[in-house]
Amino acid sequence: MYSATLDATGPLERTENTRLIVQISCVATLGGFLFGFDSGVINGTVDGLKLAFHSNAAEIGFEVASMLLGCAVGAFFAGRAADYQGRRTVLIAAAILFLFSALGAGAAHDVAFFVLARLTGGFAVGAASVIAPAYIAEVAPARYRGRLATMQQVAIISGLFCAFLSNYLLARAAGASTEALWLGQDAWRWMFWMQVLPSSLFLVSLVFIPESPRFLVMRKREAEAEVVLVRLYGHDIARAKLGEIGTSLAQDRHRPRLSDLMDKATNRVRPIVWVGIGLAVLQQLVGINVVFYYGAVLWQAVGFSESDALLINVVSGGLSIAACLVTVALVDRIGRKPLLWIGSLGMAVALTLVAWAFAHAHMDASGKLGLPSPMGTLALVAANVYVVFFNMSWGPVMWVMLGEMFPNQIRGSSLAVSGAAQWIANFAITISFPLLLVGIGLAPTYGIYAVAAALSTVFVLRYVKETRGKELEQM
Repeated sequence: MYSATLDATGPLERTENTRLIVQISCVATLGGFLFGFDSGVINGTVDGLKLAFHSNAAEIGFEVASMLLGCAVGAFFAGRAADYQGRRTVLIAAAILFLFSALGAGAAHDVAFFVLARLTGGFAVGAASVIAPAYIAEVAPARYRGRLATMQQVAIISGLFCAFLSNYLLARAAGASTEALWLGQDAWRWMFWMQVLPSSLFLVSLVFIPESPRFLVMRKREAEAEVVLVRLYGHDIARAKLGEIGTSLAQDRHRPRLSDLMDKATNRVRPIVWVGIGLAVLQQLVGINVVFYYGAVLWQAVGFSESDALLINVVSGGLSIAACLVTVALVDRIGRKPLLWIGSLGMAVALTLVAWAFAHAHMDASGKLGLPSPMGTLALVAANVYVVFFNMSWGPVMWVMLGEMFPNQIRGSSLAVSGAAQWIANFAITISFPLLLVGIGLAPTYGIYAVAAALSTVFVLRYVKETRGKELEQM
């Protein structure tokens, strides 16, 4: 247990149960792990889907992106449901949906059933993506809230890494993703079924964590909230925090609703909501999920074998985890805003280099794209530099800010709208990539993502305000 003076003159002492806070935050981040695993597992299954369902480029784009429609719906309704049923209850529902999605996607023998299973997984991913960081923000002290919330992105990337590694090992064991592995089932099906293990762990672990105290106060369950706050912070701090939360809600204690997002004085959407939507959408317009979802296809398109392409994904996943750990060390020291604009600049430069390298691609006699050796090396290095910059900035920090930047009364509704916008943008980028690849080529496509990264720098500098060190009641 951590204990130290709150400040030089303050009468209260910090007596929070740091171990418990970290433990329940880690349970919440298992939702992030499954978010990453469910998003990344599709990367190695594209060839299997083509063979099993006889899909063309447009159909593959929809099969890959179908989960994202579910994500948008899941994020929207999870944000609203979390205000009525609680943060923990929504996460439990998400864990159940993760489990059913993994079983169904692997067992699918027609496109309709597969899309339904992926939509179910999308509901779970969308819910976990917005509720897990909000839950962490609502239980963690301000001075290290950013570090704990950043662990959500570490978990997401760890999930992606494990999905990439699992895909690689299963495909290698079978000989190819389309070859039979265990029980006569193709390796690509086992790629989906591997998600059953972390889904079950998430579901069981959620039984042992408490509900968010801020949700309990919002629902006028102060006695239950005080019990949770005492467990987290000790008696003295618990009483003080209970008063602060109550005061922040005292002026308006009605049930949260979407209309709260409107400024009653101007009858317009509150500016803070537009900033949240802007952060959510720009995180996707830089094209990161093209790397996550189509990495194997992308590297095979420029001459790498399936095995090498899957191994490149593993390397990218490892670099992503390392980049997130840098953010864990810096986010509560230098703040959220500097990390965002530094990341935007780095991504813009790296994406420009990737686009330039792909501009030198040529078509061989068999109709496959290829890159001359120096350009292939440049594309590979620049793409991984881009991944590093994303995962030390926009990857984790956007989720940190969405979880903490909104006032208590409108947090659920704001997360619903921002989360849905994020997943709609994700869907648009993902489904458009195969069409852009065929229509305008790799270089112009990556040029579009580079422009979006440059625009995100301007957005951060002009509209984003720093939230480091502020209590949620100060937002």
